[in-house]
Amino acid sequence: MTKAFGWVRDRPARGLVSRRAQGSAPYQPQANDSITPFPAKGAARGRLGCQTHRRGPAPVSAELPGDVLILAGAALLAAGVLSAGFAARLRVPGLLLFLGLGMVVGDDGLNLISLSDPVLAQRVAVLALIAILFEGGLGTKPTDLRRAAVPGLVLANVGVVVTAAVTAAAAALLLDLELVTALLLGAVTASTDAAAIFSVLRRSPLPKRLTALLEVESGANDPLAIVLTLSVLAAAASGLTAGGLIGFGAAQLLGGIAVGAVVGFAGSWVLSRVSLGAEGLYPVLALAVAGLAYGTAALLGGSGFFAVYLAGLLVGARVPRHRRVIRTFHDGLATIAEIALFLLLGLLVFPSQLPAIALPGLALAAVLVFVSRPLAVLACLLPLRFSQAEMAMVSWAGLRGAVPIVLATFPLTAGVADGVAIFNIVFFVVLVSSALQGTTVGWAAKRLGLEGEAHAWLPVAEALPLEGGDIDLVEVGVAADLAVCGSRLRDAPLPHGTLVTAIVRDGRTLLPRAATRLRAGDLVLVAAQRRETATAEVVAWARGERSHDAEPK
Repeated sequence: MTKAFGWVRDRPARGLVSRRAQGSAPYQPQANDSITPFPAKGAARGRLGCQTHRRGPAPVSAELPGDVLILAGAALLAAGVLSAGFAARLRVPGLLLFLGLGMVVGDDGLNLISLSDPVLAQRVAVLALIAILFEGGLGTKPTDLRRAAVPGLVLANVGVVVTAAVTAAAAALLLDLELVTALLLGAVTASTDAAAIFSVLRRSPLPKRLTALLEVESGANDPLAIVLTLSVLAAAASGLTAGGLIGFGAAQLLGGIAVGAVVGFAGSWVLSRVSLGAEGLYPVLALAVAGLAYGTAALLGGSGFFAVYLAGLLVGARVPRHRRVIRTFHDGLATIAEIALFLLLGLLVFPSQLPAIALPGLALAAVLVFVSRPLAVLACLLPLRFSQAEMAMVSWAGLRGAVPIVLATFPLTAGVADGVAIFNIVFFVVLVSSALQGTTVGWAAKRLGLEGEAHAWLPVAEALPLEGGDIDLVEVGVAADLAVCGSRLRDAPLPHGTLVTAIVRDGRTLLPRAATRLRAGDLVLVAAQRRETATAEVVAWARGERSHDAEPK
């Protein structure tokens, strides 16, 4: 049965990937090429080989004038953003619609756009991934990190390795693949997707413990999956030994951590102290921090992706004054990056080619969803005393998305013989994960008795500088577990130099009085004299950590 999952080159057909750019990576199969099912035991170039066959170019390609490309890109972007709202009403993952849109306008659909350069596709994917990882770091809340640091980081590291190993073993045994191809499939599909998980959790909230765990894991596991993929590619290209492979991976991780910490601390220090004159310049400077982290780490031999995530984590935690404008900008940028990645996957996948690889693709997706992920969760969370229901929920909520798409382009540009088939299998993995898991998380939570309370805003303090003075306006979201929730303002003395100026409740703005009682869901606006510790003092007040300089109101 396993032989039926092999592929060789034997007949012309339409297919995946593209011609290389001048002077770039080794020759790759063309965008009009295909793979054909056939027992592949002993095939000359891997178990999943590809044959190249040319056909006429699509009307729109990278060689067309810039104005046409801009028009096409804008139309796709607008359609993608509008489809997100449509998907929310249908309660389906919007990423599925982006994927379908790319397939519709690609070569096998309306034949409007042809993406014919895998190197260009990879560069676009890497830029998009930098934006996604940096926003993931910015969005990791310190409260969540404290609440779920141990299980989240264990699952983000040990869990990724276990998932990759089990998936690779299954690919080698079930699909009769060569070791390198199996290891690449395991590494490429090992990480969960932060954006997809955040989107699902907004529709189907879980208990805070599990929400924090999933958010920490999904934000922190991408860099390790990237390091694993690059390590396997390096081993395949240069014949690294096991010791050399471990050394390469360690250098990537340690280099990324070191550079990310240095750039993150330096960037947060500058963002907290420099006056740029316009609020909109702070997110641009933060974007430069992300680029510096990636480029510096990559040049020094470390993981640029790990450095980007860590730098985002530090900037998000250490820059309270401009956090809102930075987060808003980068949230939008990451959303565009997600749309671009799924459109890219849709453009690179040829529907006419998919039936030939559907069976192994679905088989590996099933292994990942029902075997690899549950085993990884069990190995990581059972020693930490999570219940069976909690482990089942964490296992089911491990959606795949953007990162596997990006990583699937690396074998293409590295000249891996089975790069085309790897990309197609990743398509099925992402499709199954989004369609099956993404639409049933709420149902699974209900069946397991793990439904959480919906909340629009978590207790995070935001400092908004007021121009022309030395006052900051600190916003605090009141959650049910905060000490000030249910208290009257007169019973919750504020720190020296601060004053509650307004309370936003149910869309209405209230002028506070001493007898005003704070409720869960309130947004409290606190004016504070501008100083480095103002936001921390307001957060301590909200938590009930009375300061020695608190003054009664």
